[in-house]
Amino acid sequence: MELTRSALAPCVLNVRAKDARAHFSVAHAPPTAMRSLAPLRLNVKSVRRVAPAVTSRKLSVTTKCVAAAGAKVDTDQYTGLSQVVAVLGSQWGDEGKGKLVDIIAQRYDIVARCQGGANAGHTIYDDTGKKFALHQVPSGILNPKCKCVIGHGVVAYLPGLFEEIEMLSAAGVSCDGRIMLSDRAHVLLDMHREVDGLREEALAGKKIGTTKRGIGPAYATKAQRSGVRVCDLYNETALRERMTTLFSDAKAQYPNFTGDLEAELVRYKELAERVKPFVGDTIEYLNKSYAEGKLILVEGANATMLDINFGTYPYVTSSSPSIGGVIAGLGLSHNKFGDVIGVAKAYTTRVGAGPYPTELFGDFAEEVRAKGYEYGTTTGRPRRIGWLDMVALNYAVQISGYSAINLTKLDVLSGVKELKIGVAYKDPATGLTTTTMPADADYLETLEVVYETMPGWEEDISKVRTYADLPLTARQYIERCEELMGGLPCKYIGVGPGRDAMVVKP
Repeated sequence: MELTRSALAPCVLNVRAKDARAHFSVAHAPPTAMRSLAPLRLNVKSVRRVAPAVTSRKLSVTTKCVAAAGAKVDTDQYTGLSQVVAVLGSQWGDEGKGKLVDIIAQRYDIVARCQGGANAGHTIYDDTGKKFALHQVPSGILNPKCKCVIGHGVVAYLPGLFEEIEMLSAAGVSCDGRIMLSDRAHVLLDMHREVDGLREEALAGKKIGTTKRGIGPAYATKAQRSGVRVCDLYNETALRERMTTLFSDAKAQYPNFTGDLEAELVRYKELAERVKPFVGDTIEYLNKSYAEGKLILVEGANATMLDINFGTYPYVTSSSPSIGGVIAGLGLSHNKFGDVIGVAKAYTTRVGAGPYPTELFGDFAEEVRAKGYEYGTTTGRPRRIGWLDMVALNYAVQISGYSAINLTKLDVLSGVKELKIGVAYKDPATGLTTTTMPADADYLETLEVVYETMPGWEEDISKVRTYADLPLTARQYIERCEELMGGLPCKYIGVGPGRDAMVVKP
């Protein structure tokens, strides 16, 4: 089947089918072609009955895009992705989501952040190798043609947002007209940050291990219906009422609370004017952009095992980093999503307290930490290190229904003689094994891990760019992971920190 397009005329797709029950869907053209396409018109012949509408995830017809009048159509290894793509963490965070988002964002019109706040850090690199550590600004900011959307599911810390904008501007990255903050997003105040620290101190020996950036308290006031939204910044009466309640509640709960209500009101009056050019209705913008055929990339923060619903509760974040949180945090309906890519390290890491079944200690853990530079982007805390946990990964696959996996930091495992993969948990009291993730975090900590052992490789793979050039044992490791995930492909394989250090499996 061939799709012919002209930059000046509507695109016509002719489909012939023998079976009226066949499902048809059209994969998007490369971004350079899509931006100039007029609305698609479908002419269906020899079909007696119209099949039910399907999303791009049920794609059964591959299209070929041919540019009319000699116009160039760009194609590369990422061209086949759908109009709306989500990139989500599948472990305990810090998997390296920002890199894949940054790569795909070079081809997309919009990158949207759906949940979390300044507790999440994404490290990305530009073409020259310059490093950028982002916390609230979506990773698409390095593409000058990309619009960055901060959705209503995010709790936004405005002083930190402007610090990032200033950092980017100083590095020559313009943010003017390129960032849109939802008017429905909740505002994270400095009093939330103080409360976060006081809460951790009160927990004493049972600390959650938060970043103390105020994320939990901000989501708590949102759930209590006493929070401040961005739109409230422009209603002086409502803002004072809400902030008075917040400060009174904080003082009542924590006698040592020192927040200054009047100072905070003055500060946010100034910030309201400064942020005003960035504020908008992101729900309307995203859905209108979708209808216009623009390409939308969703960037998740945190990860499934830290999900408030699915993670190792209570050692979790305060939002939902799985696919449900994406939909709730942006207002894009489920049937608009095509590819959902889960990001997983070739091993695992975790920051903060909580159960971690495959955790490693000693010299080997220190070696991996140093080689992989496993220190938190937001806090600088050393990350805990462990073997790949397939029970946890399959749990995330089940929840978010990934279409592919981005396996990151495979290069860090070079030189390890034997690699282990956790394939099940064993209860030492009963001797029974399970591949199901238990709900009880205390019980999870008592379980032992059943491992498979595989041979490692000695070669430096950081310069490898094709799958066939990876060492045989590295390919065997990847393919065993795929088998353990029921055939889900490890499509994107990270072999280094740079934007180009990615092997795309054919």
